[in-house]
Amino acid sequence: MRIGYDGKRAVRNMTGLGNYSRLVIEEMAAKYKSDEFLVYTPSWTRKDSENPRLKRINELPNVEYRYPYGLGPLSQGTLWRSFGITRHFQADKLDLYHGLSNELPLNIKEAGVASVVTIHDLIYRRLPYCYPPLDRKIYDYKYSRSARAATRVIAISERTKQDLVELHHVDPERIDVIYQGCDPSFRRVWTEQELLNLRQRLNLPDHYLLQVGTIERRKNLELSVRALPQIDKNIKLVAVGRDNLYLPYIKKLAREVGVEDRIIHLQGLPFADLPGLNQGAEIILYPSRYEGFGIPVLEGLESRRPVIAATGSCLEEAGGDAAIYVEPESPRMMAEAINTLLADTGQQQQRIARGLEWARRFNPEDMTSRIMETYQKAIEQYEREKK
Repeated sequence: MRIGYDGKRAVRNMTGLGNYSRLVIEEMAAKYKSDEFLVYTPSWTRKDSENPRLKRINELPNVEYRYPYGLGPLSQGTLWRSFGITRHFQADKLDLYHGLSNELPLNIKEAGVASVVTIHDLIYRRLPYCYPPLDRKIYDYKYSRSARAATRVIAISERTKQDLVELHHVDPERIDVIYQGCDPSFRRVWTEQELLNLRQRLNLPDHYLLQVGTIERRKNLELSVRALPQIDKNIKLVAVGRDNLYLPYIKKLAREVGVEDRIIHLQGLPFADLPGLNQGAEIILYPSRYEGFGIPVLEGLESRRPVIAATGSCLEEAGGDAAIYVEPESPRMMAEAINTLLADTGQQQQRIARGLEWARRFNPEDMTSRIMETYQKAIEQYEREKK
């Protein structure tokens, strides 16, 4: 079988959608060694070939990259990804094309191959105030069109499936819910010396709470900051993520509530540091107001740390009964949950043990098996509909 992937995010995005794209490509190619996997990317540089995040993909013998060529204006960036890319599918003898990050080429129906699209979330519909109006219109057009045009759709959670059915009227029979796995690096237990070295290199405090995610309104770092005054002053809050123009507000809030000296912001960290950063934390916080899945919750569980997340979207799917859940607008509930865990090492250990048990159901082996089942269903369905 020859499978094509939209590789833009895998090559260019080093966070959420990129992590998912790389994980799928890596795990599928490693498991199905007799199949061929073609990664279509609008550009490729020497820097990409040396990127440690792409090292595993680059070393897999059954993975090849494909770039724009011979299509004139359709070889350019967005035009290639939206239209020109399909010109290659017949020449490359694809059996199926998989859009890994919410969209397919706009002319996928005429491409002559079965197609699958992974839809991660419809947050722009649920929390429209977090997105500029033009972006919302673009996402609405691309994502809804892709979900309806795809032979089959992968939703990364039951919440996303429900949103697709309710908001984009996608036939639920065409949607397969396949949870994403966690990067295997989070399962390796770091030694005390490794954690000490990391703490010294990043100038981390001995005791800290950790929240990972873009610094933006939706991720709700505000809740953790507002809870901090009610927590032991020796505990600091480490926030890891790119600033999306929201950090000035967070700094102003921290000054107002008297915890400015207890907030540490880190960005641009190597991905390889994240497992250790998780394992060195007292508690992992993820009070996001809305998510498609919430991979930091699963990463926290895999890192053997207790996790506190927010109600209201799909985070209960990621954390199960292992995590503690609080209302996203209640600093009191957040502070109480943190203080309970800090004071009760027995409950911490129980949560950690349950977390490891819950996390087993999100293993990459199961993810790849289910994705391959979706591919086979899509190819069979495409052939039936073509007749």
